[in-house]
Amino acid sequence: MIRVNGQYDVAYRPGMTVQDVLAALKFSFRMIVVKIDGEVVLRKDFATTEVPDGAEMQAIHLISGG
Repeated sequence: MIRVNGQYDVAYRPGMTVQDVLAALKFSFRMIVVKIDGEVVLRKDFATTEVPDGAEMQAIHLISGG
């Protein structure tokens, strides 16, 4: 199980990437910061960075305004 933002659980499957987890939660924000167990994952690496079983993932969407 992967815990996201301390409130969502995503069923783990081998080879699951950051992109897969975001898609499972229907998170499609263009400006998003992701951390896995406290380590920042660059957006360019979302499709290739695997999320381990039991990971704590944070997905924070950035909002700009004026």
